[in-house]
Amino acid sequence: MVVPITEQRRKSEARIDLLQYCIIVGFAALAFGFWLLQGVYHAHYRELAENNHQRTLPLRAPRGIVFDRDGRPLVENRHSFGISIVREHTRDLGRTTRLLSEILGMDEARVRELVDRHRREPTYRPIPIVQDATLAQVAAVTARRLDFELPDVVVEPVPTRRYPESMAAHIFGYVGEASDAQVTDDGRLKSGDIVGQSGIERSYNTLLMGTDGAKRVVVNSLGREMRTLEEVEPTEGRRLKLTIDADLQRAVENGFRAFGYRGAAVVMDPANGELLAFTSLPAYDPNAFASGIDRATWNALNTDELRPLQDRAIQGRYSPGSTFKMAVAVAALEEGVISPDFHVSCPGYATFYGRAFKCWKGGGHGSVDLRHAIEQSCNVYFYTIGNMTGIERIHKWATRLGLGVKSGVDLPSEGQGLVPSPEWKRSRTGEKWYAGETISVAIGQGQVSLTPVSMAVYVSAIANGGSRVTPHLLKAVDEGQGWKDAPKPPPARVELKPGTVKALREGLWMVVNGAGTGGRARIQGRDVAGKTGTAQNADKDRDHGWFIAFAPAEKPEIVVGAIFEFGGHGSEVAPYVVRSIRRYLLGPDSTGGDRPRQIILPGDAPRAPIQLPDSATLPEVQVPPVPETR
Repeated sequence: MVVPITEQRRKSEARIDLLQYCIIVGFAALAFGFWLLQGVYHAHYRELAENNHQRTLPLRAPRGIVFDRDGRPLVENRHSFGISIVREHTRDLGRTTRLLSEILGMDEARVRELVDRHRREPTYRPIPIVQDATLAQVAAVTARRLDFELPDVVVEPVPTRRYPESMAAHIFGYVGEASDAQVTDDGRLKSGDIVGQSGIERSYNTLLMGTDGAKRVVVNSLGREMRTLEEVEPTEGRRLKLTIDADLQRAVENGFRAFGYRGAAVVMDPANGELLAFTSLPAYDPNAFASGIDRATWNALNTDELRPLQDRAIQGRYSPGSTFKMAVAVAALEEGVISPDFHVSCPGYATFYGRAFKCWKGGGHGSVDLRHAIEQSCNVYFYTIGNMTGIERIHKWATRLGLGVKSGVDLPSEGQGLVPSPEWKRSRTGEKWYAGETISVAIGQGQVSLTPVSMAVYVSAIANGGSRVTPHLLKAVDEGQGWKDAPKPPPARVELKPGTVKALREGLWMVVNGAGTGGRARIQGRDVAGKTGTAQNADKDRDHGWFIAFAPAEKPEIVVGAIFEFGGHGSEVAPYVVRSIRRYLLGPDSTGGDRPRQIILPGDAPRAPIQLPDSATLPEVQVPPVPETR
């Protein structure tokens, strides 16, 4: 059948109209796409295009250097290299992970774990794989980059923390990569930042952290840097000057090792709370953390029975033994319960609430006043005045002197000691306080447990006449315009009667210079005042030994609080403490030998070593419930 010409023409025109319509739609789509590319997404695609030949490399800022009080460097920085993956420039992240782990000699699962941790971050931000690469690792990666196998891996210089001397680990603390929680809590941090994790590195992280810089470079198609377009130099963190005396700190730690004990010591200026030395042993090497600690070392530190990561000076809690007796004396004197001339007859024991409580000296001390009771560490005397004073007033004055509360030291994770009270017992056990329990507390036993740093605050308040200082480590800050003194924490005034201070000082002086248990701390011409203490220890057969001291007795310049774990009687700690005092008052050549020995200076009368304990050696008293009376 023949199709009419008119119909053919109509069909042709329809096809042409359809073709025209398609062409219009196509050009409209092209125009719309062009508008999107050149208008809406112009900046985005321009950045992608530039990134094909430009890269921005971060420049990590070095942390601030830390000095001792005399300007000697304690914490520095050293040059090292970091190896990172830049996901923005990788085509096959799995391949890069496998190849890089093989080249670096690392477990592939560990590298993959690091990559996965940073997946949610912007792709332009490098993923740090090795913080402190060895020269062999740097050479291996660089060679593979030249062979174009790892164009998405960068090797960059990074400043790394360095602790020149193996001391003061718990003061300095250590650094590490910011955790997810730290990044979340502090909006200024980003993943991969190196921040302080303990010690002053953590307390003053904001000051010590600098401001990172950046470098924009041109690269060729293979990722090789051709030239630098722009560079913003990083800003180093602020320099800090600590109150620590490096020589004294070294002597304090060497003394611990020479005497063969572990424990803690706090050396402080009683006038302002400046910490002159501060140690906890055993310790660890902060350098192990500087470039990222390996899992084996970290696990070993955490499972070590000696607990080297624990800062015993601020976290260790120990019964104070007889060193607590001055707090009981302060409470009794300030509340008017006794006077310094109050006498107690000690036949070697005393009976309270139907039970006999022994003195350490079997034959007793006879009739003694407060000064001689401190000198001889007479338990019966303090049983008696503790019972007369009562636990509420003992708690009140012990707390005022800095015991059982946090000291406020500028270190993280400080623990709080305990001076028990009726309220504390009621909240903990639901039971009332019985008067018989006060008897054990009166000689620093029972439920009393205190930290070494709080003991230093306590003896400082006695030494300076009633000013409770706040121990601190930061002395000055340099923000680029020279040293500027850091604000000092204001002391809290503890109103003590002159007669109280006089009686305590005389008694403590007699402990060392009279016939007391601290005679091994005597320094001729340098009136040392102090008190020994023996802390019962339920876990071991051997007790902990305390010695607290200040010198000179009339115008104190230095206080020391030290504990030897399982060191026996406090008299055994006295020779160690006197080393610190001699080193501070008389100079570096005055500490004597490195072995514990009886110190006899010219003009001293020879004396036999003191072997007597200075607090009750019987087991902790379990007092049956009795009516509370005084």
